[in-house]
Amino acid sequence: MDITPSTRDERTTWADIRNGVLAGLAILALLLPPGAPVSHSASQLTASREPTPLRQAELGGVDASNDMRHMANWIASSGDHAAMPFVVIDKRAARLYVFDAQARLLDHTAVLLGSAHGDDSTPGIGDRAIADVLPAERTTPAGRFAGQRGLNALGEDVVWVDYDAAVSMHRVRTTQPKERRLQRLASETVDDNRISYGCINIPAAFFDAHIAPTFSAHRAMVYVLPEQKSLQTVFGAQVPEAFHTEQAQGHLTQMIR
Repeated sequence: MDITPSTRDERTTWADIRNGVLAGLAILALLLPPGAPVSHSASQLTASREPTPLRQAELGGVDASNDMRHMANWIASSGDHAAMPFVVIDKRAARLYVFDAQARLLDHTAVLLGSAHGDDSTPGIGDRAIADVLPAERTTPAGRFAGQRGLNALGEDVVWVDYDAAVSMHRVRTTQPKERRLQRLASETVDDNRISYGCINIPAAFFDAHIAPTFSAHRAMVYVLPEQKSLQTVFGAQVPEAFHTEQAQGHLTQMIR
């Protein structure tokens, strides 16, 4: 039987019925135990909904790399951040971007990173004394992390990025004047931002204004972009190449596969 509404009232009635059924299925899904199967008919009804347009991160016209825009837009569209605030660290640009749960950019800053280039941590490095970490091992690992506030061995409040590898975000330290960490942060160049043992050093004022509040009220996601590997290699094939085009930066037109 062909059920094709012919009047506006009939269309409205049919839409109300469909929406009511979908709402009921959503409630039922919440009541089912994790992994419970969904009936074939329910799957068909759910699939009948019109696809929603891809959502973009709100960058406010900030000048950022293609990779950062690519990743921020994918996070916003896929919901990978699970409706939590998130931080994106662009290692190549040595910059950190803080977003709220709605993928709106709050602020950004220069940061200091591991002195060694690379996207992986040496296995077991978090269990070694800092004096035993070789220069080639002082990398800031790329990847997706659930950041969490905590204390380091010095009793400082930090945000743990990769606890096992002893990598955290913390206020920039100035205990070694010869390292000129504040000057490195203030410079226009990127190469001199590589000085740490792997941790992300953040200007103290920025940490207090954005990082501490973001991670004190709730957990938040941290995305560290690679500098040698591709985004797809680090974050998985679900990050589509389509986001990497100039057209995608202006308006996204393709659905995530």
